Amino acid sequence: MLNIKNLKVHIAEKEVLHGINLIVNKGEIHAIMGPNGSGKSTLASTLAGRDNYEVTAGEVEFCGKNLLKMNVEERAVLGLFLGMQNPIEIPGVNNMYFLRTALNSIQRARGEKEVDAFDFTSLVKKNMRVLGLDEKFLQRAVNDGFSGGEKKYNETLQMLLLEPKFMVLDEIDSGLDVDALQIVAQGINTLRSPERSMLLVTHYQRLLHYIVPDYVHILYQGNIIASGGKELALQVESKGYAKLIESNPHGDHIRDVL
Repeated sequence: MLNIKNLKVHIAEKEVLHGINLIVNKGEIHAIMGPNGSGKSTLASTLAGRDNYEVTAGEVEFCGKNLLKMNVEERAVLGLFLGMQNPIEIPGVNNMYFLRTALNSIQRARGEKEVDAFDFTSLVKKNMRVLGLDEKFLQRAVNDGFSGGEKKYNETLQMLLLEPKFMVLDEIDSGLDVDALQIVAQGINTLRSPERSMLLVTHYQRLLHYIVPDYVHILYQGNIIASGGKELALQVESKGYAKLIESNPHGDHIRDVL
């Protein structure tokens, strides 16, 4: 589904990613871990097509198409979703209106029938029950005055409604207590499917207790320095990143370390 080859990315003339290679097949969940400043959020933002991230080399193929030639809207229509570390606030825009507009924008772009108000209300309420959200949540302005947990609930609700093919979740556990993390993880796990893939960006193993990945990759200073199964995250939790960095600081010989 996603094939990244030798991806190099600059921010303000500084190279942050130094040649990332990664393949994510249908139905797989891959976790990207690493210390602060390793390039995790840069990778997520580059895939989503955010501004100020200059690709200087490499290729990214998504669903058989050149992702790097698409604008943000085209990526979204094709099925790519970015879960942001800090979802933006949109004061004055009703949450219900925002969610329905987002869904119908994609429906139109795909040449599919828009969802009318009655059907949308039924659909959104069904998905809100998955997260245990009160219906009053829909009448608030988008993320305006929301707590960290509420912003992540809203983002997860968007995913449940849009049903993207590929989710790039950039530190979706950021700012969540254990209860909120369990609720968000429950919503995300609802979307697991043989036809849907995910890339989880996180610092910590705790997220991976609730959303169990198929593969874990360690990113350090713009290079993937180790790859393995879910046990690799447990190794990092118990021993830290230091040993992995010491044995392969530049990612010269990527291997399954377990």
